Formats: sequence, C-alpha cells, structure tokens
Amino acid sequence: MTQPAKTGRVVIGGSTGFMGQDLVDRYRRQGREVVTISRSGADLRWGDAAGVARAVDGAALVIGLAGKSVNCRYTPDNRRMIFSSRLETTAALSDAIAAAEHPPALWINSSTATIYRHAEDRPMTESEGEIGTGFSVEVAKAWEAALFSRDLPKTRRIALRTAIVLGDGGVLGTLRRLARVGLGGAQHDGRWPVSRARRAAGTAHFPGAGKGRQRYSWVHIEDVAGIIDFLEQHETAGVVNAVSPNPVDNRSFMATVRRVLGARVGVSMPRWMLELGAIMIRTETELILKSRWVLPERLTAAGYEFRYPTLEPALRESLDRG
Repeated sequence: MTQPAKTGRVVIGGSTGFMGQDLVDRYRRQGREVVTISRSGADLRWGDAAGVARAVDGAALVIGLAGKSVNCRYTPDNRRMIFSSRLETTAALSDAIAAAEHPPALWINSSTATIYRHAEDRPMTESEGEIGTGFSVEVAKAWEAALFSRDLPKTRRIALRTAIVLGDGGVLGTLRRLARVGLGGAQHDGRWPVSRARRAAGTAHFPGAGKGRQRYSWVHIEDVAGIIDFLEQHETAGVVNAVSPNPVDNRSFMATVRRVLGARVGVSMPRWMLELGAIMIRTETELILKSRWVLPERLTAAGYEFRYPTLEPALRESLDRG
C-alpha cells in the first residue's frame, strides 16, 4: 500500500537498538529531519531535559523505543533496570510533550506482545486478549500506563505491542548460529525446579506447550516501519498489535529457519538443556517457551497490507542480508 510521504521532524528515543537504527536510517534516507536520544551515541542524551524539550517541540512524530534489553537474567538489579529504563525515558518524553508549545501530532511508544497471557487455546487480539501475570507482564503494563497516564490532548498516542522482530539483526543471529551447528530444532518445554524467590519475583516459567507447540508471533522490520508510516496516516490511538497475521508454532518456526539456511540436521532441545544454556549465556527461557499467540486485529480492520505476511519470505529476506 502506497501512502503519501510524511514530512516533519522525527524524534526517536532509544535510537541505538536494532529497531531504532533501522528507523533512523529509513527516515534520513527519506529526507526527514531526525533527532536521536540515547544513553550514548546519539544527538541527545537522556537527562538533557532542555535538549529533549527543544527536539520534541514542533516535531511531527515521537517514537519511544528505550529500555534495557530483556535478553538477560532477571536478577534484582536487572529487574530494576528493566523497569526504570522504560519508565524514566517514557516520563521524559511525556514531560517534553506536555511542555511543548507545538506538541507532536503522534507519539508511538514501544510495548510488547508479552503483555498477553501464555496462549495455547486461542489468539490474543486488542479487543479480546487477556493480560497475563508475572514480571514481564508487569513491566509491559507499567510501560503502557506511563504512556497514557497524562492528559496530552493534542498528541495522539499508540502503544505498539510488538512480537519477535525479524531482520538483519536481533534474535536471528543466535538462531542462525544454532542451526548451523545442528541445534536448530524445536525448543521443548517441560518440568524444571522453580525457587521460592523466582516465584515471588514472578520470573518463573511454568511448563506449558510441549514438543515445540508454543506459538511464535513475529513481525518483519519492514512491517514495523510500514506500520508506523500507516499509523501516521490514520487516526488510530490506543494499543496496536504489531505482529504478522500468520503466527506459527516453535516447531514450524525452527523448521523454516533450517530450510532457509539449508541446515539438514536440527536437534531439538529439551527444557533442562535450555535452562542450562540460558544460565550460561545470561538469558531467560521464558523468551522462547512462553506461547505468544497474537493477531493484528486493529491493523487488519484499518486496511494495513503486510509486506511480509508469511514466515518463509520474511526469513529469507532477513537471513540473506545477514
């Protein structure tokens, strides 16, 4: 779908990550003025309230992507940083917009499809999705609350609930390496001892879908950019699921990765192996074992046409560039 080109300044908070770098490059190629904000390596740094206020005042679009990666062990320190990095940067953008003489027409803030419960029985949509429980869900709820808490009557706000983002970067680098050494099979859930501390912190993953049947919702980076362009043109507000209309299960996802890479062997990994590996590389198994079955109800109803609606072409484009 071709939309008229948008103009006007774009302010991107959290500009040094995978999505941020892609969007910065796109907008600059389009000839739009882009102002970036990050802890380092950007035009402005978080904490420079005056600079952020100047950038936001008169901007056409503000995009908030900042937040410590959840690809880490959920230690107390990391949990605090995951919360604070999202809430403090969202508050900084909110303060700047509230003070602006000419506030931006649209503020899109990143959120996550992880906000929905573990779903094996039916897909989650904006209108009928059920919010889950646990640490990751509480982070998402607080992040969205920070976005919508203030009265900003001249600025339309959207929480973009994204799933796994495919492209030349992100999670596919790890999956490529696993597939090439024969470990690109399905990731199987199962029993694993859970400590009292992890139960209390909400960071425990309890056994769910077996034999790689957990659902994988995903979206290609081209569609993330396309969705943002589309939302600039349409008067949508509130929460939007930025996911492909064709989620797959883990077995199908990994089988497609192997097929695209030409990897003939793909050993499946049981829960115990995943847990030990997660400890070694300092991550959490929830990221691959929680069943995220999410559909883009609002985008579909509004007429957005996905550039990559199905998985194999999305993976081929992503892995061919890697």
